[in-house]
Amino acid sequence: MEFRSERSGLAETKFDVTVVAVDEHGSVLLAVGDRDEPFYFRSAVKPLQATVALEAGLSVPPEHLAVMCSSHGGFPAHVAIVDRILGDAGLDASALATPATWPFADEARLTAITRGARTPKPVYHNCSGKHAGWLAACRSAGLPTAGYSEADHPIQRAVSEVIAAATGAAPAHIGIDGCGAPTHAGSVLDLATAFSRISTDDRFAAVAAALQRFPALVADATRPDGLFGRWWDGPAKIGAAGVMAVARQGTAIVAKAWSGSDLVSVAAVTEAALRLGMISAAAGAALEPVVHPTVLGGGRSVGTLTTG
Repeated sequence: MEFRSERSGLAETKFDVTVVAVDEHGSVLLAVGDRDEPFYFRSAVKPLQATVALEAGLSVPPEHLAVMCSSHGGFPAHVAIVDRILGDAGLDASALATPATWPFADEARLTAITRGARTPKPVYHNCSGKHAGWLAACRSAGLPTAGYSEADHPIQRAVSEVIAAATGAAPAHIGIDGCGAPTHAGSVLDLATAFSRISTDDRFAAVAAALQRFPALVADATRPDGLFGRWWDGPAKIGAAGVMAVARQGTAIVAKAWSGSDLVSVAAVTEAALRLGMISAAAGAALEPVVHPTVLGGGRSVGTLTTG
């Protein structure tokens, strides 16, 4: 699936996107592009990573679980929940292995500064919810918290196992994510298989429900993936470098924008959902800015993102 950013009637940039949709039986409903080329799943598999924390004995309310699955913007609500997850486990933000950053969202960054923040903090990192969940799970299971994000820690070995079980394939490669934790590689088809199972398998019911109920905690209310989540009746999760995965009742759609554009991957998933009849007319109208975001020139609209 090719997307083009048009400015004043001329295609200025082009984006190559692989999109795959599968049903609950694994049958391919839609396939555009190379569905077998490996890439890092990045944050798209946070629902699986959070499942490991639950299976280690961690019990949290669904709002907390949503933040554990999130790539959050660092708004006060996100930070407060991360602090609560840690505090309930007798820990604080000093235990986090996430790099110190400013909040991911511009508005959240300004809010933090207005409230007196003077330096970046690990708790602001968009993956701090995932890390807090792992730390709390270590406490629940009697595992050491030291080195919890290293590949040889029992928590990370369990993550590798659940990702292999959900995708039905051993990871093509394991690298290091931006947050410092392991990140697994596989194909678009592998990730679609996993999300189909996330939306149907009782093993993943808790994370699927949290993703569905709290899209603003998972992705903020203003980002394209958060806007999509508000209209999507099922789990939806973005991953860095142009990955978007969604599912409903066993039907999953995954897009990988090879340019790394998250904007394009969300647009591609939305376009695929429209083609498959999985989005209502009202939702389609509301998501028009997501499918065809505006290109600005001099502060006014001079073009849009289109699909071939």
